[in-house]
Amino acid sequence: MLNVPTLWTAFIVNFLALGLIWTYILHSYPSLTAARYWTGSALALAAGTSIAMLMIVTESLIPMLFGGTTVVFATWLTVMGIRRFYGEPVLWRQTAAMTALTFAGLSIFLFGYDSATARILTFSAAQALPLALSLKLLLSKQDGRANGGARLAGGVAIVLIGTCAFRALGKLFQIGADFSFVHFNTPQSIMILAQLFLSMVCNFGFLLMAMDRLRNEVADLALMDDLTGVGNRRQLLQRLTEECARSDRNNQAFALLVVDLDNFKMINDTHGHAAGDACLQHFTLMAQTRLRPGDLLARTGGDEFCIMLPASTLREGAMIARRVVEVCREDAAGCAGTEVPLSVSIGVAQWTREIGVLPDRLIAAADHALYVAKKEGRNRYAVYDLSPPLAPELAPVQTQPLRRHA
Repeated sequence: MLNVPTLWTAFIVNFLALGLIWTYILHSYPSLTAARYWTGSALALAAGTSIAMLMIVTESLIPMLFGGTTVVFATWLTVMGIRRFYGEPVLWRQTAAMTALTFAGLSIFLFGYDSATARILTFSAAQALPLALSLKLLLSKQDGRANGGARLAGGVAIVLIGTCAFRALGKLFQIGADFSFVHFNTPQSIMILAQLFLSMVCNFGFLLMAMDRLRNEVADLALMDDLTGVGNRRQLLQRLTEECARSDRNNQAFALLVVDLDNFKMINDTHGHAAGDACLQHFTLMAQTRLRPGDLLARTGGDEFCIMLPASTLREGAMIARRVVEVCREDAAGCAGTEVPLSVSIGVAQWTREIGVLPDRLIAAADHALYVAKKEGRNRYAVYDLSPPLAPELAPVQTQPLRRHA
């Protein structure tokens, strides 16, 4: 027969180790606030099991009362960590209320009406309820994709709920052996061993969730410009390639704007690079006020930006370009003292089927329009008409008529 106290000791050591792991993760990645609750849950489970083990020494059920309540509290902490992971509000009042109800129920069936069956039913229900409440979040798709770690934790939670139900029903209907923690026997040892294994796997699922979140954050950082906080060239090319392929399938146009800050080198030489950086940041804030949800602003070079406008025509692209030019003009008109006025030149082009799935030719067309806008005096935009079709062996600027706009 498996030794139950030994298994409980393994349970304690396991959750102390998990608590240390989550503590390290929390220290290394403080933005992962869910780790706070999972750290607390692991340590509370270790503490609850340690308290319950005192029953062996004291031959009293009082340690089981406090230990069982602590285990239920730890389960609610686990659920709060799941909710925090998905951006849902934590439920401290609900946690405190359910923990207090568990303590009250166990106390009633220990001191008022001594019933091992009622205690097992109370404890099993209190442990299964928070797990059941977490299933919707764990098993649902977030942002259109399933999280493998969450699915694993959700599956384990279902099995844990099943073990709680099996233990409660077994005691209620006197099916099989006695599954109470008072009498040590082989079935009870197997039950504890199963819960130990399932708890480890569940925490492994949480670790996979955290790794997936951190990996996505790193991927997002790789697609962002450090200075301005908008997309970088890599993100732009990735989105342009996707949009070109989508437009090629659906024959739906989209527009691209290439934006260049006028006389930016002079700003750096006259006012310093710190002022130049401030101008870049200020421009991104102004431009974003004129963009629509779904539009992508990306910094592709020192003073060059691109704006991708999904599902937009050349005329709509010109409207956005005019708004960006106007907001910069208005801002420059209001400059005084040491403030540095900004102006921009913009080239606008539209995807057509002749462009194909590669974005290079669309970028070249918008670049040509930008060149014309600068040649005609800067602080304006120009529109490049991509009709008639481009010849593959010729540069876009050699084959297309250009409509100019100030």
